[in-house]
Parts: sequence; C-alpha cells; structure tokens
Amino acid sequence: MRTPLPLQSLYSFYRDGFRNMTVGKTLWLIVLIKLFIMFAVLRIFFFPNYLNSNFKDDQSKANHVRQELINKTK
Repeated sequence: MRTPLPLQSLYSFYRDGFRNMTVGKTLWLIVLIKLFIMFAVLRIFFFPNYLNSNFKDDQSKANHVRQELINKTK
C-alpha cells in the first residue's frame, strides 16, 4: 500500500531535517533529559502516593476522595 503524498512529503521533511541537525540534536537531548527529571525523578520526591499511605482499603480511599471533592466545591 502506498502512503498518500502529503504524509510522505511531511515525513521526509522531518526525517531530513532531524538528520541534518547539528546543534538541534544537543538541544533535543537537553529537552529529553529535563523531561525525564521532571516526570520521573521529581515525582518520586514531591508527589508521594497519599491515598495508599493513609488508607487501607478502596472504600476508605473512595470516601476520602468523595469528601474532598464535595468540600472543594462548597
């Protein structure tokens, strides 16, 4: 099956552009490292799993979430 011409030209445009980058490859590497730090490393330290550490069963977790949602809307 042949890909439609607009998709093929778009793909080749980005493929050739990324292939010929010099400084851009370094910048993309920096961006990917920063995203990894933000989503993987910082999540461990700053976003603990509050529900699992404070409630034992699913029913008590659901009640807590329900109460917090109700209290936040008032």
